[in-house]
Amino acid sequence: MPSPVSSIRNLGPASEAAFAKAGISTAEEIHAIGADEAYRRLLAAGTQAHFIGYYVLHMGIQGRAWNDCKGEEKKSLRAQFDKLKAEFAGSKEKGRSDLEAALQFFGVIEKRKA
Repeated sequence: MPSPVSSIRNLGPASEAAFAKAGISTAEEIHAIGADEAYRRLLAAGTQAHFIGYYVLHMGIQGRAWNDCKGEEKKSLRAQFDKLKAEFAGSKEKGRSDLEAALQFFGVIEKRKA
């Protein structure tokens, strides 16, 4: 039986909904395609690009706590994120900080209305 996206450490109902919008409905799919491709699909589906969500996904796939990402590993992931984000340049809402975008991604705050 397939596992829900929220079975991946650090991911909850809001992440599950975002992945469903991107056409990903199971944890197995995310593991099979990897964090970069999964995040790329989120961006293509309209999710705001933000570094916190990106590294949370990487840590979760590895079964690690979200705040375990530090030092050189975090710098390396930031460089990967910047390359991935460049593919979707212009998709970030004006005036929205990375923190606000992360909070919106996890369902803590509502998406701004245009």
